[in-house]
Amino acid sequence: MVITQVLENNASQYKDDIALVEINPKAGEGTRLTWKEYSLIQSSQGEAFRTEITWDEFNKKANRFANLLLSRGIKKGDKVAILLMNCLEWLPIYFGILKTGALAVPLNYRYASDEIKYCLSLSEADALVFGPEFIGRIEQIYNRLGDVKYTFYVGDDCPTFAESYDKLVTYCSSKAPEIPLCEEDDAAIYFSSGTTGFPKAIIHAHRSLIHACRVEQNHHSQTKDDVFLCIPPLYHTGAKMHWFGSFLVGGKAVLLKGIKPEWILKTVSEEKCTIVWLLVPWAQDILDAIDRGDIKLEDYTLSQWRLMHIGAQPVPPSLIKRWKSHFPDHDYDTNYGLSESIGPGCVHLGVENIHKVGAIGKAGYGWETKIVDERRNEVEKGEVGELAVKGPGVMNCYFNDEKATNEVLCDGWLFTGDMAKEDEDGFIYLVDRKKDVIISGGENIYPVQIEDFLRKNNSIKDVAVIGLPDKRLGEITAAIIEVKEGFTLTEEEVNDFCLDLPRYKRPHKIIFADVPRNPTGKIEKPKLREIYCGESLVKTQISN
Repeated sequence: MVITQVLENNASQYKDDIALVEINPKAGEGTRLTWKEYSLIQSSQGEAFRTEITWDEFNKKANRFANLLLSRGIKKGDKVAILLMNCLEWLPIYFGILKTGALAVPLNYRYASDEIKYCLSLSEADALVFGPEFIGRIEQIYNRLGDVKYTFYVGDDCPTFAESYDKLVTYCSSKAPEIPLCEEDDAAIYFSSGTTGFPKAIIHAHRSLIHACRVEQNHHSQTKDDVFLCIPPLYHTGAKMHWFGSFLVGGKAVLLKGIKPEWILKTVSEEKCTIVWLLVPWAQDILDAIDRGDIKLEDYTLSQWRLMHIGAQPVPPSLIKRWKSHFPDHDYDTNYGLSESIGPGCVHLGVENIHKVGAIGKAGYGWETKIVDERRNEVEKGEVGELAVKGPGVMNCYFNDEKATNEVLCDGWLFTGDMAKEDEDGFIYLVDRKKDVIISGGENIYPVQIEDFLRKNNSIKDVAVIGLPDKRLGEITAAIIEVKEGFTLTEEEVNDFCLDLPRYKRPHKIIFADVPRNPTGKIEKPKLREIYCGESLVKTQISN
């Protein structure tokens, strides 16, 4: 079975049931009306606040885009990139690409122009779909897009260098294209990276995507009556793959375009959401708002909310204890995974194991795990080694990178680069990462990129970037800077210099000190973490 069949089955069985709802809470902030009542007023004024589509509409939208792509010569094995903020069109576009037999290539909406160009080139993308937030970035690189033959724009006021998706799809057939697909066909490319910060293009087959559906539904027992609240970006495997569990059974999903605590709780209340996947900062913000009295839980209808689960970054056990004090009836779960293992679920805690909070859990549904030494021999329980996973959700390869593929794949096992140990009950705990990736607010930040940028400053002799524990974000970036002899440098001057970096890459903390290196010239980051990190956090990771 391929994942596009799930959409077709839902459209057949649940034709007129709501599949997707998009909420833009900024438009309705402060109103005393329900959001459904407010959306009627907004619609009469031509403004979109709350929109929804049925399973039948979802499927027809996907079919129309698939037929548009086919009419332009996009064929099985081609690649179509998606650069959109979360919106009602995102998932129909994704599934439309899959229905052609082409590969969907989601792009991180934080990418700068050169990063977009790099990933389009790396994936050999044949077409690009983008939204209004990215006009400026695409315009900068439009004449350097290489193999990209078609650019489709989603939204009003289409720029001259693109074609209007909205206008073109209205003339396309809503009948499903007859493209034969099987589980072993390539389906999608997701981007990941090691400590160098240069993305690798990860190829997943339809087998991986359908397995993600089965894993998530097995772990969290979604039914048709469940309503999934999706807040994270859809380019992220975590958001989409957690939704896959509800998708498999035809459950409704709500796309919330905002992270304020009151918006989250109002959406849960008014849309009757039962499952919410959060990042640590959002959970922390909700709890802080409750404790300050900014939010009163009795103002919301929350009794139907049954599951809160977290992934993508460190999860402090104290946070979950605090959460349960306010929401004692919630099931809680945490998941571990990587983009190379189709996102979450290759290891998961399990709602029945909350007493083991701090562990990432055991092998997920259909998965195997082992912990190995440097020779890839299994270690004894309690010993630290590298975590490896095996299952139907392991990537096929890194596209056009045999060397990198062979470094992490062997006999079906994916070697994660994460150091872990297993307790006497078989629960796995992450100890450290071979990779130096910093996970801040659920986003991967690559220290080498920041270090290379800072080294352009003529006053800097050496620099190392590490993550420091942070209550809200999980980790924040800290730059340890060694100043050249005879030069002076202030924190303000460093911050001003970093204004050319994207905001999320700018160091949160500047430390002036010597940068230790070992005899081979490598920065001794473990030593720096020991000096500056203080009390360490248990790491629960889903790599992007």
